[in-house]
Amino acid sequence: MSRADEIFIDMCRDILENGTDTRGEKVRPHWEDGAPAYTIKRFGVVNRYDLREEFPAITLRRTALKSAMDEILWIWQRKSNNIHDLKPHVWDEWADPDGSIGKAYGYQIGTKSKYKEGMFDQTDRVLYDLRNNPFSRRILTSLYNHHDLSEMNLYPCAWSVTFNVTQHPGDEKLTLNAVLNQRSQDVLAANNWNVCQYAILLMMFAQASDMIPGELVHVIADAHIYDRHVEIIKELISRPTYPAPKVHLNPEVKDFYAFTTDDLIVEDYQHGPQVKNIPIAI
Repeated sequence: MSRADEIFIDMCRDILENGTDTRGEKVRPHWEDGAPAYTIKRFGVVNRYDLREEFPAITLRRTALKSAMDEILWIWQRKSNNIHDLKPHVWDEWADPDGSIGKAYGYQIGTKSKYKEGMFDQTDRVLYDLRNNPFSRRILTSLYNHHDLSEMNLYPCAWSVTFNVTQHPGDEKLTLNAVLNQRSQDVLAANNWNVCQYAILLMMFAQASDMIPGELVHVIADAHIYDRHVEIIKELISRPTYPAPKVHLNPEVKDFYAFTTDDLIVEDYQHGPQVKNIPIAI
């Protein structure tokens, strides 16, 4: 069993056994047939993944790691808010006829602000500080801009990342850690997808800064299982598990903007069957 499997199974059991039910409450999401999409939820879930030990992919089912990486590159490297720049179809439901999701995600990352050192967008500011001020406690990003919320087709779910550098005794290189803050998460559809995405982002920033990728701490304000996902989750967490896959980046790439999905190397990924036709609340 991978450590990510253990965390996922424990989290799902905790939500199902100790969560609160929103049935009968006024909720925004709905199913394709128009029915309200109720959830069982837990507030303030915190999960820790140590990339020095293993990559945090679950093995209960396959997480499409290259597709997850492509979405991260879409946001953080290409700084796009248009689905035509993205291979996975995860954002299709929220795109307008031109493919835009509004002033969300990549748009926010690419917006520049003035600092005493010059003009930076959020990606470039992180890269600058990791190289020049690695022990700063101010290396963070935010996608939740109040002024632009009305022009976003969906408010950002994973909205903030705080980067923090540590020096472990005996290590020649510094270790890069991150805290991912998420306001809301559909546990079945998105949990391990988001975990793996930000693990890969942490790996890319670390390699571009000549550091070691360390801990990813995932903070979820509202971790929920939708009513139509409950039986799917119960079946999923009862499955056999396998050791974590070996995942690393092409060591030749040192420039964050040079990474492509071809630079993600995945080995020995044993996993259970995919869960097909998951209903998605919108």
